[in-house]
Amino acid sequence: MNSMWIIAIVIGALIIAGLAFYAGRLIWQVKEQNQAIAAKRAELAEKRLARNAKLSDSIHLLAKAMKEGQCEYSEGCLRVWVLMSQYSFDQERDLQAHYPGVYAMYDAVKDLPTHEARKKYSKKEIFKQDSARWRKEKELEADILEDAEKILSEFTADPNSKHVFM
Repeated sequence: MNSMWIIAIVIGALIIAGLAFYAGRLIWQVKEQNQAIAAKRAELAEKRLARNAKLSDSIHLLAKAMKEGQCEYSEGCLRVWVLMSQYSFDQERDLQAHYPGVYAMYDAVKDLPTHEARKKYSKKEIFKQDSARWRKEKELEADILEDAEKILSEFTADPNSKHVFM
């Protein structure tokens, strides 16, 4: 009977050792997986920051051009709104409420035809669309300039950018 106990103890020890090895291996895999997830998150955060920097630079440049009269308000607002919509803010932000002038101008011109689509219309129809756009620009000018000031302070330009001249 003595040898049966020894055999049972040895088999039990082998089973426990096998399970301990398996548990250690699983813990090691979880640790590696967590490290890979952390590295991927860091990489995504870095890409997000780089993308936001480019967007911020472009948004700043467009707002500055609108403020200085180098860009029509309708085109500037259209471009700024699209870029701001792609920007990854730290917290959820209601852009329509925060930039009402830019949004109102964007909303007024977003459905107007551009480029090739514009060529399909008669000159009279194009002039009619342009006149409506110009009236809207004049109507919203003060709000757009106020929003441009906010944009310039909230979206900073990269001092190393090739687009921004200080």
